[in-house]
Amino acid sequence: MPETKIEKKVVILGSGPAGLTAAIYAGRAQLDPLVIDGPQPGGQLTITTDVENYPGFKGGIMGPVLMDEFREQAIRFGTEIVNVWIDRVDLSKRPFTLYGKESEDSGKITTEITAQTLIIATGASAKWLGIPGEAPVPEGLGGNGVSACATCDGFFFRERSIVVVGGGDTAMEEALFLTKFASDVTLIHRRDEFRASKIMQERVLAHDKIKVLWNTEVKEINGSKETGVESVTLHNDQTGETYDFPTQGVFIAIGHKPNTDLFRGILDMDEVGYLITDARTTKTNVDGVFASGDAQDSYYRQAVTAAGTGCMAAIDAERFLAEHSHEAEKSDKVKA
Repeated sequence: MPETKIEKKVVILGSGPAGLTAAIYAGRAQLDPLVIDGPQPGGQLTITTDVENYPGFKGGIMGPVLMDEFREQAIRFGTEIVNVWIDRVDLSKRPFTLYGKESEDSGKITTEITAQTLIIATGASAKWLGIPGEAPVPEGLGGNGVSACATCDGFFFRERSIVVVGGGDTAMEEALFLTKFASDVTLIHRRDEFRASKIMQERVLAHDKIKVLWNTEVKEINGSKETGVESVTLHNDQTGETYDFPTQGVFIAIGHKPNTDLFRGILDMDEVGYLITDARTTKTNVDGVFASGDAQDSYYRQAVTAAGTGCMAAIDAERFLAEHSHEAEKSDKVKA
């Protein structure tokens, strides 16, 4: 038997901008929401340094500080936050049931959470190369010259030489966007041809600020906490040459993976794993389950858009509960 049992009207899985915005709205609606932190409390912004594109902070704000503000605001409106690793879910009937453990490696279910509605805000994780120097600070240079989001961080690389790693549409889009800021962009691809769409390839290859290094892999990112990125160690797979290539920024653009494996086979999702929602709502194919943020947004993937869909999910959940509460009252009257 689980040691802890929790019953809630609204349970929110994930505590990034989407999850905590949903909590703020649900809390203000007096729905007593529960937020489940998950493996990365605060989401991807907690590994970001300066955030300058979130409205309301004219001088910018540190990512972790911004998420602390979100968190405190949610708590102010009555949100309860627990740190539990959700191992499995039962969405076959309402209330839904979530089974949690103390950690991913733990084998024992310690917490059972029942929810009248569930908001999924588990986000997505950038795919990384897994090389030295890539990890977030202080272990590596992540957030200090290494990024996986050109839209988020490109502004910080004005008139600098930077590299983009990848060969798909994401890499093409990132490289083209970064030409607005960088003095030059070097696109590094491990094969001799891109996987990207033809039109994106044409735009990249025709751009005078972009050059391509084919058949080349990044083996290490070099620099320090004080200087940021200084170079990358490259290996040419055809010639066998290994050398250091000077650069002041590294953008990893090999795609994102939505954190939705928990719902595979239960909720509708696309081939990558992004949850599918009804047009103009956050409703999934299971009544009472809503999806928000990067778990269902493969296109924008911004903190502000995640927060917007978190708001939408809370409103959808509130209306769902109101409608079903009315149905329950009618049912009780018929029985009487």
